[in-house]
Amino acid sequence: MIPKYRKQFNQEFSQDKYSRLKNILAEKGGTAPTFRISESPIFLTKEFESKLIDASESIISQIKALPAETLQKAIPDNCRVPNDTNQPHFFTIDFGVCKNETGEIEPQLIELQAFPSLYAFQRIYEETYCEVYPFLSEIRNPMSDETFKNHLKELIVGDDKPEHVILLEIFPEKQKTAIDFALTDKLLGIKTVCLTKVKKEGKKLYYENNGQMTEIKRIYNRVIFDELDNIPNLTTEFDFREEVDVKWITHPNWFFKISKFLLPLLKHQYVPKSYFLHQFPDHESLEDFVLKPLFSFAGSGVNLNPTQEITDAIEDKENYILQRKVTYEPIFEDINGDFSKAEIRLLYIWRENDERPILLENLGRMTKAAMVNVDFNKKDAIWIGSSNAFFG
Repeated sequence: MIPKYRKQFNQEFSQDKYSRLKNILAEKGGTAPTFRISESPIFLTKEFESKLIDASESIISQIKALPAETLQKAIPDNCRVPNDTNQPHFFTIDFGVCKNETGEIEPQLIELQAFPSLYAFQRIYEETYCEVYPFLSEIRNPMSDETFKNHLKELIVGDDKPEHVILLEIFPEKQKTAIDFALTDKLLGIKTVCLTKVKKEGKKLYYENNGQMTEIKRIYNRVIFDELDNIPNLTTEFDFREEVDVKWITHPNWFFKISKFLLPLLKHQYVPKSYFLHQFPDHESLEDFVLKPLFSFAGSGVNLNPTQEITDAIEDKENYILQRKVTYEPIFEDINGDFSKAEIRLLYIWRENDERPILLENLGRMTKAAMVNVDFNKKDAIWIGSSNAFFG
């Protein structure tokens, strides 16, 4: 996509530099990433970046225009949490890098979420790429580190003291994103706390902080609420559905409201046509669509080749969508002359009094497999895994 930077990166690349990249990340995070780090960043043009922003702005406008009751329908009754908010604090949107019928490279919407992704990690990841390959600094994200930190701190910590703010996760030490928790703690001065360690007295929540029970006033929530039911023998003092005196950043209801549930409602040239499974029309062909459960995470439950037999067997058809297939274009050349495909996630924050969200950073994922998931790649594949996009 940007031959100048791709050529220079491939010429400068070495396994030693790749090891150095991973070692610096582990040193900064105090723990090594447990997900695969791609050897290469993703290089895209400013023109492609403009297409991403244009599509995102249109989607944001369409979401803002939806009636509140439409969004409320997305929340399963057994997952409804009290004290909902008017808008989410986070907004992330995934696009595949695709080719259209005329041969033009363009983004295609894959999915969207109002759930925090690896905000702290991606900032450090981009910074580390620039340390190992200094020429990248000329096309890095123009937002300063101080501005980035202030935005996140204002959103997550607000006017409270950091000791009254926690990053909440279930068994955080076992999560693949543990390095992001550690970097968030360092950036904002907050603690990561396991849900099983949260204490409840009346409507107030507490956690043990340096030997003292400390009130929790704000929760930077990283728990996928509906996944808690799948954890055997889970014991907690606090149930999300209880009314408590805390401020959610972001409120758990938004995980459902901004999700694949919205895909059939959105229209744009970079938004593939989608249908709820129970509304799939006769004139469409199943072989042109991907089957997706509404509320899965990290690609689980996705079927790239659904059949009539498979869809007929699904009882809760309203909890599935069919999304028109898009073709990821392999345009990211590695040092062996092979090509990877990629997906870009734009990471926004949405301050409570702002009309529109602010784009802070991006997250890239590279693959040589049919799905953008490292588990589907050959073990010796390169130019795959977590990455970061540079636009020039």
